[in-house]
Amino acid sequence: MTERITLRLENPVQALADMRWAWGWAKELLAAGYRVVVTFRKDTRSLKQNQIMWSCLTDLSKQVTWFGKKLKPTGWKDFVTGHLNGQELHPNMDGTGFISINRGDSTSDMTTKEMTAVIDLCHCFGTEQGVVWSKTSLGRQIDPDTGEITQ
Repeated sequence: MTERITLRLENPVQALADMRWAWGWAKELLAAGYRVVVTFRKDTRSLKQNQIMWSCLTDLSKQVTWFGKKLKPTGWKDFVTGHLNGQELHPNMDGTGFISINRGDSTSDMTTKEMTAVIDLCHCFGTEQGVVWSKTSLGRQIDPDTGEITQ
């Protein structure tokens, strides 16, 4: 028997049919003495969006000096997501400075629309800073309603 199933629910009618099927699968496992875990979550960003984002962050890290500092791609990721979701400053442990804590989600937990906003912000900010985007950073057009990569 299959140990794991993933359902992509896109509309109420299709969801009901797939959930009825999943109940049959779960019922068999429960009757056989197994416990079953069910998790519901919003669909998250696509792998293509993730590739475009990391390419953008790499371009930023190579071409932008921000207030005298060069940031690694992970630093630019914190910068961009912190801009979208806000950050909180807290005193560090020894009281000699501050640390910044993001209030937003990890990009792996973002929806396609949220990830579109991250990519758009990278492009807007980078273009203002004179970044020459690599082909991989430009990808293709991103549909603003669905977050999907289009031709």
